[in-house]
Amino acid sequence: MNKEINFNQLLIEYRTLWNNRLLSTDEEAEYILKTAITRELKDENSHPRVRKSPHEKFYFAVKRVMESHLTENDKQLLIQVHLEMMENIK
Repeated sequence: MNKEINFNQLLIEYRTLWNNRLLSTDEEAEYILKTAITRELKDENSHPRVRKSPHEKFYFAVKRVMESHLTENDKQLLIQVHLEMMENIK
């Protein structure tokens, strides 16, 4: 990633988008955020019979970020992390 990312701040912003999502606080913010996004993209929080593809989940995640109250910079950074995690899933 090109920009220096404050993962602590970005994790706080991510939590505002997913207020019912339980995220561990025992690990580093970068690890927590990337793990949560990977689980989101793999739809691991849904029952296996209703899971959507990573591409569908990516679309919905980006849409949610873009429609959020976050600053443009935070939106861009969150989408950048989503892209990175999506590349790891392929």
